[in-house]
Amino acid sequence: MVLKKNIAVSDNGFLFNPTTGDSYSLNATGIEFLKLLQKGKQNDEIIAEISAEFEIDTITVEKDLNDFKSTLVRLKLAE
Repeated sequence: MVLKKNIAVSDNGFLFNPTTGDSYSLNATGIEFLKLLQKGKQNDEIIAEISAEFEIDTITVEKDLNDFKSTLVRLKLAE
């Protein structure tokens, strides 16, 4: 997955796409997903980190990550 380079996210979860002017609100998990994706982390690394940080089982994290990535593509924030 390739994230658009120009998207910006604030510490409080405000995501902004300057190309379209659209903005979105992320929860704590969404912020972490996005930061780890921006760092180029692979799915297994993201799942392990999120699972440990938020004390969530890996199956739930994997489902949430896949849903999050699908949403990014649908919103044209990633390819």
